[in-house]
Amino acid sequence: MDKLLFGISGLPLGKGEKFTYSTGIEYLHNIGLDAMELPFVRSINVTDKNRNSIIQAKEKNNIYLSAHGSYFINLNAEEDEKKEKSLERIENGARALKSVNGRSLIFHPGFYLKSSKEYTLNEIKRNLSKLPYFGVDYRLETTGKGTQFGDLSELISICKDIKTCKLCIDFSHIHARYNGSLKNYDDFKRIFEEIGENLGREALNDLHVHISGIAYSIKGERNHLPLLESDFNYKDCLKAFKNYDVRGCIICESPILENDALLLKSTYNSL
Repeated sequence: MDKLLFGISGLPLGKGEKFTYSTGIEYLHNIGLDAMELPFVRSINVTDKNRNSIIQAKEKNNIYLSAHGSYFINLNAEEDEKKEKSLERIENGARALKSVNGRSLIFHPGFYLKSSKEYTLNEIKRNLSKLPYFGVDYRLETTGKGTQFGDLSELISICKDIKTCKLCIDFSHIHARYNGSLKNYDDFKRIFEEIGENLGREALNDLHVHISGIAYSIKGERNHLPLLESDFNYKDCLKAFKNYDVRGCIICESPILENDALLLKSTYNSL
């Protein structure tokens, strides 16, 4: 991508009005945002009734569309049937996103359960390799608890081996996973350097990112917060984006959605 885009997850809050995806897309464009992440987390909500209006709004307003896939995915499940159902949910989400000219499907690929970290990594790789590719990137999201599969090194390992898979770096999850680890510029710098060293400049030119404030405990993430009500150092984070010329899309998952997305965009543009 040639620049860094900013958007939100789901429909905007607005000032009390009720949005559809098409009117929400138009609203985001009008307030100066660039992207929307469709929530497929419990069901795929692109249908024959709204598909054309989403496409028209996307094209008219030049909005980047991604989607967050199902919460019900575990490619390391003990039962083969659950793994097959997980693959089916991923593929169905990707096809629905493709149908509205979207590009990136974000999801958490699995859980350790009783398996070792090494076994879980290899089993998830094995199952991800089965997915067909038809123009939608499978974006693997870093997770917010140490008990969950999906630290940065694990996801980089998958992306090295499976070219249809790319990263979704949730900085808030990383911050929470290690009990408030992202304190200053150097902490964010190290993440970009690790990505660049392992996946090359190409990965930094097309990175998908989640940012919000976050509450956490020693066990990891608890819930999202507005940026100004949290200790997440978004200013140093954005400085690292600027200095490393990272491009792609930042999706804000804050409870105040477009308000914090605009804060991120204005802060970045002021650097």
